[in-house]
Amino acid sequence: MKIRNPESRYDLKLKKKYKVLEVGGGNDPHPRSNVIVDKYSGDQNYHRSGNLKVLNHQQFIEADGECLPFNDKAFDYVICIHVLEHVEHPDKFMKEQFRVAPKGYLETPSLIGEYLAPRDSHKWVLLEIDDKIVMYEKEKIGFKKTFDFGELFLHYLPKNSLSFKLVQRTINNLLTINYEWEDNIDILINPENEEYIRIFTEPWDMETCERVFRKRNKVGETVKTIEAAKNMIKLFTKNKLFRIK
Repeated sequence: MKIRNPESRYDLKLKKKYKVLEVGGGNDPHPRSNVIVDKYSGDQNYHRSGNLKVLNHQQFIEADGECLPFNDKAFDYVICIHVLEHVEHPDKFMKEQFRVAPKGYLETPSLIGEYLAPRDSHKWVLLEIDDKIVMYEKEKIGFKKTFDFGELFLHYLPKNSLSFKLVQRTINNLLTINYEWEDNIDILINPENEEYIRIFTEPWDMETCERVFRKRNKVGETVKTIEAAKNMIKLFTKNKLFRIK
């Protein structure tokens, strides 16, 4: 089930005693991860933005995320950042994470993020709708890459604009889906539901906007903005705010 939408990958509910697995750490592993699993070692970088990186305190294991070499509940928490959109069999991939840990964090590009910064290596596009993760193969919905604004939205603005960082942290799932879970996730893969297909393939009306991005009242909006600003200050003091992701 869904726990919440963290503001970022650094806003996770991780206890110090937790043993943390990261599936697909790639070139930017989460610093809290104890064990890193990646399907590709060396310089096989088609599915990542740079060479494989493992921090000094982390153990690396080369393995396929669809068949993890760990016992049931071997970890307290599992992190998976920008990997699900690449995999061949997302159902098998996520079931393995549910098997090896009772809680976890999933982050992927949203449908909007994929249109702004499209990647040929991404097989799937995703949205969170009604607390569910809904995902379609690009080919199935006729996804077409039009123009790549990745340099702007992935690098320039995160590095240079505090207001952009605040927008990211106050509007859940705008460019990325940030989803913290317990036990499992309700994932719909290529659903035939006409309403979902419409959301992924047709221009959005106000009803769709309000369904995907739920309205908050003025008090809720104020509280969310203040909390996000506090978190940004905290990250800034740790020298992580302007880290390019």
